[in-house]
Amino acid sequence: MKYYIIAGEASGDLHGANLIKAIQNKDKAAIFRFWGGDLMSEVTHKTPVKHYKELAFMGFLEVAKNLKTILGNIKFCKKDIEDFQPDVLVLIDYPGFNLRIAAYAKSLGIRVVYYISPQLWAWKEGRVATIQKYVDDMLVILPFEKEFYAKYGVDAHFVGHPLLDAMKDLPNVERSAFLEKHQLDNREIIALLPGSRKQEVEKKLKLMLSVRPFFPNYQFVIAGAPSLSQEFYNQFVEEQVHFVSNETYTLLQHSAAALVASGTATLETALLGVPEVVCYKSSRISYEIGKRVVKNIKYISLVNLIMDKEVVKELIQNDLNTNNLVKELKLVLGENKSEILKDYDLLKAKLGNHGASNRAADIIVGDS
Repeated sequence: MKYYIIAGEASGDLHGANLIKAIQNKDKAAIFRFWGGDLMSEVTHKTPVKHYKELAFMGFLEVAKNLKTILGNIKFCKKDIEDFQPDVLVLIDYPGFNLRIAAYAKSLGIRVVYYISPQLWAWKEGRVATIQKYVDDMLVILPFEKEFYAKYGVDAHFVGHPLLDAMKDLPNVERSAFLEKHQLDNREIIALLPGSRKQEVEKKLKLMLSVRPFFPNYQFVIAGAPSLSQEFYNQFVEEQVHFVSNETYTLLQHSAAALVASGTATLETALLGVPEVVCYKSSRISYEIGKRVVKNIKYISLVNLIMDKEVVKELIQNDLNTNNLVKELKLVLGENKSEILKDYDLLKAKLGNHGASNRAADIIVGDS
């Protein structure tokens, strides 16, 4: 069968690649066309129609400034789907774009599967009506999402979280080998995960690094995003500040704590058992707009949302400053560490077992 898959972000590329591998195991004749990144290319041996690096616009202002490009991409995608004539369209998160494509694909009689739900429980709840109308199968990865959709008469499938699959068989890189490779010393590591988009990294990374004088017995390592060049990060690298690229999981495995931009990385960090402080900062205008459109949710990090309590500290907007970062980092390295790790164990139990990609593939292939 023919599968057209759209992922618009780095995390979508990861989950899309694992999904493709699962589909390939079940459908030996599978043909793929996709929007995504290097990981999806690796498993298909094909080039993306569009790389997610071309699609990453963050915040209301950024979207408004690039509206012409976005609308052009939507027009191009519709024509490309019409030409390819897939048996099934698989949409991975990325709702502003993907929901428009869902409506068009449905008008062509193409089966539409949504894998990894947009966060409609947080904002734009009205989009559920679009999903009801144009999506044949909604596959959700957070336990509370099935109940959310049930309120609207949508029978969503909870398949478990694909990060559990992505982390199941991580290579065991010896600490000594990792330290030697990146010219690190024997001090404990504090990992810095400032995000994957240039504008958010610029906002957060200088603040994250401002804590360095208060932790002379630790070394700081920046986790580079695949969407950004090493040249971009050079402005932040100095004495006792190091940089690794495409080794975030290995870095976290050998870290004592982490400062993490809100997003999927907060969950990845928790699943790897690293105490963290969550950092969020956007432009004042984007933040003020966001406050008015986001529904009644108490937290911004996936860890706290899933657990429905504050497991990890969230420093948001003006609260994200040097004093607070120093205070909270000391707590996660010290007196709060054991409680955080206990909650992480409960978090893993809530997310279900491994096999999300296989369960999703069963539904996608089995019903086609």
